[in-house]
Amino acid sequence: MLYSNIPLAQMVVLQCKNYGISRIVISPGSRNAPLTLSFLADPFFKCFSVVDERAAAFFGLGMAQQTREAVALVCTSGSALLNYYPAISEAFYSQIPLVVLSADRPTYLIDKGYGQTIRQVGVFQNHIDYTATLKQDASHATGVYESTMPQGDKQSQAQIEEYNLSELHLAFKTLLASSRPVHINTPFEEPLYGISAVMSNTYTPDISKQNDSFEIPTAAKLWNSAHKIMILIGVCHPQGADILTDKSWALLAADPRVLILTETTSNMSHPDCIDSIDNLMAPMESHHNSKHLFKALQPDLLISFGGAVVSKKVKSFLAKYKPLNHMQLGNELVVNPFFTHFISYSQTASVFFNSLLANSKIDYSLNYSYKSEHLVYKKLYKKHIEKYSKQAPFSDFKAFYLLLKKLPKTSLLQLANSATIRYAQLFSIDPSIEVFCNRGTSGIDGSTATAIGASVTSERQTVLITGDLSFFYDSNGLWNQYIPKNFRIILINNQGGGIFRVLPGKSDSNAFETYFETVHTLESSHLCALHKIAHTLVDEVHSLESELVNFFSEGSGPRLLEIKTPRTINDLVLKNFFKQLQLSY
Repeated sequence: MLYSNIPLAQMVVLQCKNYGISRIVISPGSRNAPLTLSFLADPFFKCFSVVDERAAAFFGLGMAQQTREAVALVCTSGSALLNYYPAISEAFYSQIPLVVLSADRPTYLIDKGYGQTIRQVGVFQNHIDYTATLKQDASHATGVYESTMPQGDKQSQAQIEEYNLSELHLAFKTLLASSRPVHINTPFEEPLYGISAVMSNTYTPDISKQNDSFEIPTAAKLWNSAHKIMILIGVCHPQGADILTDKSWALLAADPRVLILTETTSNMSHPDCIDSIDNLMAPMESHHNSKHLFKALQPDLLISFGGAVVSKKVKSFLAKYKPLNHMQLGNELVVNPFFTHFISYSQTASVFFNSLLANSKIDYSLNYSYKSEHLVYKKLYKKHIEKYSKQAPFSDFKAFYLLLKKLPKTSLLQLANSATIRYAQLFSIDPSIEVFCNRGTSGIDGSTATAIGASVTSERQTVLITGDLSFFYDSNGLWNQYIPKNFRIILINNQGGGIFRVLPGKSDSNAFETYFETVHTLESSHLCALHKIAHTLVDEVHSLESELVNFFSEGSGPRLLEIKTPRTINDLVLKNFFKQLQLSY
């Protein structure tokens, strides 16, 4: 195999191979040619070409999200690198492993007016777990190196390789330990396109992970003394270490003190869970006796785990009606979010509860009603959803009610942010469906590219539900050749940022419609034609119901269903849903 003849490029590629990083997302450029040529030369690597760096980074994030294996991103120098930042910050907070491999100009050309040259070192410093700043080779373009490198910065090739190898090992070991992104900056001198045989591989890394032990007595003491225990579950991978065992579920379900609140993105379900948190909380907010209802819900002990929690209502509730104690599992970035007595454990939820429940003691002589009282509300809102949805006018609410019922079982559901994820949280989703959403930073950018990246690595049919602003914002996410034939997009087009009509401060002024709601008349048919995606537009209930019958079936290529809802009534339908539900409390 013939790789780049630049030693640094060979070293970087070999260490990616040593550490098992096989998926490489490459954006075109010249300065990164040594890396591109080397990755393409070795059949160990599966390379993907995505032009737009922002879309490329989210595409890679989608693959890493599914496989839980690191994906490498390769780009040229200059502003190309900056386009990775939205996905890097998402990966950082969502604990998704990415390796950023940025090509760079030689150090002596920085701030000298050369094209595609910026200060790349440390550019992600606030949202990266490690930055490896490598040194350019002295043995490549030796004459240029000797004449231009400042005398105090010159080193022998052996010294440079020793330093670079050490930095690479530190970067990859950090990646394995944290599953968060790392940045490796690689300066290359021209010429960039030479090839040669690869240098020898003499290193085998230790990629084992250490599982630390922990003491249970403090947790068990708080657990056994509590009368009202709330467990709040955020984002969890369907096959991740946080997923509770059947035994743990059985013990928790049998405990009358325990109320479990699950987000749609938790990928966990049980008949005794509150699975639509806002349906529980919203009626309490406007109830004439809200203080009494919230005091009854206020826990003695809160245990939270998983990633970000979507529901603003439960976060606002816990910030005001603070638990006496809060134990958080496995999320060192979020520290004491409710400003109460806080204990953090690094263990996964599965390990933690296996130990805790083995030491659980319940005094059944006491009359515990915490769980049973609030499961009554669940029965009320489940019944109300069916009744209200059937008579609701055509709207975002109605569309989500209909389409979530039709999702194929065992499919992979990708949800865009903003209104999309919040509507999805109101309804139950079949537990065989795996649910994902970029909740690390909760941005609308990158949802489409993430979903496509995820679909490439999954045998399940992938369905993306997205809003219009998110979809058009990430339209370059469609610009690649890897979209599976069974990929499906459902676009809820309410002609603007509909969520702003629900939030406090809504008005009907021109300023509001232009700068907040961002009213538009765009449709996706031309964009779909450009990317060879079959397109269907519906704008009323019967055509939507008819289209959903066969929309997910096998076809000759990807499809998009655009659901155009009336912009000015969506907020009214949603608010009326909660208002009528409140009357039953």
